[in-house]
Amino acid sequence: MADWNKGIVDEFRAKSGKGIGHFGDKLLLLTARGAKTGEVRTTPLVYHRDGDRYIVAASMGGAPRHPAWYHNLVKHREAEIEVGTERFKVRATPIARGPERDRLYEAHGANFAPFKEYPKKTTRIIPVVVLERAT
Repeated sequence: MADWNKGIVDEFRAKSGKGIGHFGDKLLLLTARGAKTGEVRTTPLVYHRDGDRYIVAASMGGAPRHPAWYHNLVKHREAEIEVGTERFKVRATPIARGPERDRLYEAHGANFAPFKEYPKKTTRIIPVVVLERAT
């Protein structure tokens, strides 16, 4: 997975976040500190906007566990994202369940159809994370 992520990150930066594979213009790069290792890692994620907020879903393709980046944001709420050519600090708010999570996840699936299928592949509730520009 690390090699795949590296390829996507390199393509994102080479193309200024536009036209990235089958993701098109729907990717951002999240850079966060590891919950266990403390190492800084960059992960490409599909996002959608909810007003000024950036929304990502911890789907891991419907895997039975949450992705590492989600655990990283639960422990370290400060991170950085790249959207297009812009790079800025954000504050993460994980939402594990409830009506707001449901609304945001449904919008995420409307933005990128594969997310509609991921809940069918797992027994866990897929959390969303709200990323807001840090002031």
